[in-house]
Parts: sequence; structure tokens; C-alpha cells
Amino acid sequence: MATRSQTAAVLLAGALALAACGSGGGSQTPAASGGGGKTLVIDTSFDLKTADPGRTYEPTGLIVGKAVYETLLTFDGADVTKPVPALAESYELSKDGKTLTLKLKKGATFADGSPVTADDVVFSLTRVRDMKGTPSFLLDGVEVAKTDDSTITLTSKAANPALPYILPNPALGILNSKVAKEHGATADAQDKAEQYLNSASAGSGPYQIESFNVSSQVTLKANPKYYGTKPAYDKVVIRNVEAATQKLNVQRGDSQIALNLSGDQVTGMPATLQVKKTASANVIFLLANQDSAISKTTTNPKFVEAVRKGVDYAGLLELAGEGSAQAPGVIPSQLLGALPADQAAKRDVEGAKAALAASGVSNPTVKLEYPSELTVNGLSFQPLAERIQANLKEVGITVDLQPAPVTTALDNYRNGKEEMGLWYWGPDYPDPSDYLAFLPGKTVGLRAGWKAGAAKEIEAAGDKAATAIGDDARKAAYVDVQTKLNTSGPFVPLIQPSQNIVTAASVTGLEYHPVWTVDVADLGVK
Repeated sequence: MATRSQTAAVLLAGALALAACGSGGGSQTPAASGGGGKTLVIDTSFDLKTADPGRTYEPTGLIVGKAVYETLLTFDGADVTKPVPALAESYELSKDGKTLTLKLKKGATFADGSPVTADDVVFSLTRVRDMKGTPSFLLDGVEVAKTDDSTITLTSKAANPALPYILPNPALGILNSKVAKEHGATADAQDKAEQYLNSASAGSGPYQIESFNVSSQVTLKANPKYYGTKPAYDKVVIRNVEAATQKLNVQRGDSQIALNLSGDQVTGMPATLQVKKTASANVIFLLANQDSAISKTTTNPKFVEAVRKGVDYAGLLELAGEGSAQAPGVIPSQLLGALPADQAAKRDVEGAKAALAASGVSNPTVKLEYPSELTVNGLSFQPLAERIQANLKEVGITVDLQPAPVTTALDNYRNGKEEMGLWYWGPDYPDPSDYLAFLPGKTVGLRAGWKAGAAKEIEAAGDKAATAIGDDARKAAYVDVQTKLNTSGPFVPLIQPSQNIVTAASVTGLEYHPVWTVDVADLGVK
């Protein structure tokens, strides 16, 4: 992610020392089925600012939002290749890709028992767009209208085939507009409902907020008026715990789920625990600056080719641990349009040396910047940078490592000042259009000094992909964009680090999701 609002999340996660709360498990009677019903305790490292769906965009907030607020569309388990109905029973995108029509499901109710209406949908989505909170960009340029009591239309000026993939984001959860307005909600920047929404639930989801503290613990309770399938757990406690303590807690039964363990931390777990290792949707990549005012070396396409061929991708995977995967392109494997694994770059030291010789740059030294204290899925950038330094030394390229605190590194990265950079990107929403940011003149392209007009063939391919309609056409278009990026772009996709989740044997139904990490309402107990 490390983009738009996610930058704040990165800063928070990287720059703050997260406080570990005490084990606290004994008093919770986790997963016990006594008089209080079944309780699930989840340990995670908090990245949390608010429970107001229209303002939330941090990972922990999205877990909470998914449980409390339903969206018009959702995804089935971990599959993000096709949106499915939620509060909407059906949806249809017009042939020109500009109009999305949704029919509301009958019988859906909010936590106070009142029905979910088209007016609630229009108010909720308009509020997100117009109060200019963190997730407002999700609905930039989208007009929301009620056609009749059960029909909503979302209209964009240009083709917007990504919209069905954006609507499942918990930030677009539907509020009980009557209740929210009574507590200060407006569809503009004057909105004052956040304080109320941090302590109460105005959604139609399977859970309600019982207590909410951004630094220590969130407690959810089952919504007694939920109209759908009742969740298995009566109470879900989400606690802010640093990784080493998460490991101890889940091992001794003080929690049932640990979300933030590194590959090293999950090795040697007792057989009584379940360990789910899967490639995350985060893609770690190298950038070579294309602004000649920043570097005369990294702007040389043969130099970039030498880097691409000189990296030992298999070695980076060993560092990242089991469950991680090589990234064949900038779009992660879970998303529509991802490149097949067999198109991933392979190390070719002789080819790298030949490319460097052809560049005309002899014995180059380049600076590689990266955030020193930031970890992604438990993986630090430092050992990756050291490995890349050693790899490129074998090719004839000297890499001067320049680690910096997150705030400093982010400023240089955002402002396009890094000669070379080591960063990551995770999906703002699970659609390939989010990765057009890597093209010239776009967010990440500009961070690599790649200005609009710098690569007309790639830009034309991006324009074609942005307006392609239908899964087959879109998949082909995004494969083409990435193939061209890999051939002549300034980015070297490296790996998708592993997402490691440890659960008690009693927990069933857990699927890692690239947007909301885990859907607590999907979890069962045995």
C-alpha cells in the first residue's frame, strides 16, 4: 500500500512501539461454552484509528468494520477474483462500464431491527465520498442515486469496471442513516458522528461493538437481531499484542488466533495448533529512478536489465520463509490479471554482466534506500537489502545501503528522490486497476521519477487496461501491461512475503483475505 492514506498506516505500524497487553486470557475463558457463550480471542498488532466505517482504512479497523457493517457486495472466502452479493442481491455493470446497478436484498435489518433501505445506502456512500475521510478516494467521481426503493445506481464519467471490486471494502459499509444523523452524521466535511460510531453500532453486520479502545482492545458481541446466519462466537476480543507475546499467548491457550507472526516465529509450533501460511497480497519491489537529475546510472535501461537479471530471487524467498512466493509482476497472485508464476524473472549472472557491459557504465555505485524499522508480514527490509547488495556485487554493481527511519524514507520515496528504493505495495482494493499506479505519471511511477510521456507504449497499454470490460479482456490487458513493465519499466518485482496465521485446533473456517485479513463471522468452532 504505502500510498494515499495507507502511508499513515505504514508510519503508525513502523514508527510506534506497539504496547503489549497482559495475557488476560484466564479471565476471558476463551472459546469456553459456559454461561457467557463462546468467546474468541484474537491477538494482533494494532493499526487502528477509528470504528467509523467512512473514516477507517487501517488493517485492524477493516477487521472490525467487516464484522459490524455489511457492504453491498463482498467476496466468497479468500477468492477476490469475483465479487458476490451481500446487502445487494444482484448487480449489473453496463456495457460501457459507466453504470453499476444494484438490487437490494429484502429482509436485511440494522442492529436496532429497522430495515436497510435504499436511502441508507445513498447516504452512507455519499458520506464516505464527500466528508473527505481517508477512504473517500474509493468513490472519486462516482454519483450515487436511488432509482426506486430497491434499486441503486452508481454512475462514473469514465468506464469504471473496478467498482464491483471496490464496493466490498468495509469502509463502504452501510450505516443506519436515521441513527447516524441523530448522532451528528452528515454527508460532508461537517460530519461529527465518529465519536458515537466508536462506541456503538449502526450497521447490519453479524456483530456489534461492545467496547472500543484504539490502543489496547476491541470487544465485539453477536448482534441478536442479525437476519443472516448467526456467528459461531458470542463474543470476539481483539487485543493489541506485540508478536513475541502473540506467540506465547496462542501456545498456552490465552488466545485462539495470532495474526502477526513472522515465518521464523511459526516454525516449530506444537502440533496442537494450526498454522496457515499463504503468500500475502503485499509485493516487495525495487525501483530504479528514471530522473536524470537524480541519477545518470539508474536511468540507463541496460543498467536496470542488469539489476533484474542479477537478483537471486530464490535466495530472497529463502529469507522470506515458507509460504512466501516470487512476484512475477506488480499484481499479486490472488488478483485478476496476475502474471503466471512461469513468467517470473530468473537469475542470470552472465546475462546481467553482459547487460551492465552494454550499458557503458563501468563499476557503478548506487544508493539503495529503504525504511529501517518497518516490517512487512514480519519480514524486515534490512536482510533483503543486504542480500540484494551481495547479489549485485557479483554482477559488478556496488550498492550503498541507505536505511532510514520510516518518516525520512517515506519523504524521499514520495518525492521521487531515491536513486534506488526497496518498498512494498498492497492493494487498496483487490482489483488490478490499483496497479496502474506503477505507470509513468502515476503515483508510484512518479516516485521512481518516471514522468508521463516517458513510455508511450506502456502508457497506451495502461489506458486500454483501465477501460477494458469483462474478466477475459481485463485479464489479458493487465497481463500485457505487466509484461511490458517487466521488459522496460524501472521496477523489479521481488517477492510476496508470507502471511502467517496461527490458530487453536478448535477454530475452523479461517481464510486469509488481502483486504480485511480475516472475517471473524466466518470462523467456526469445533
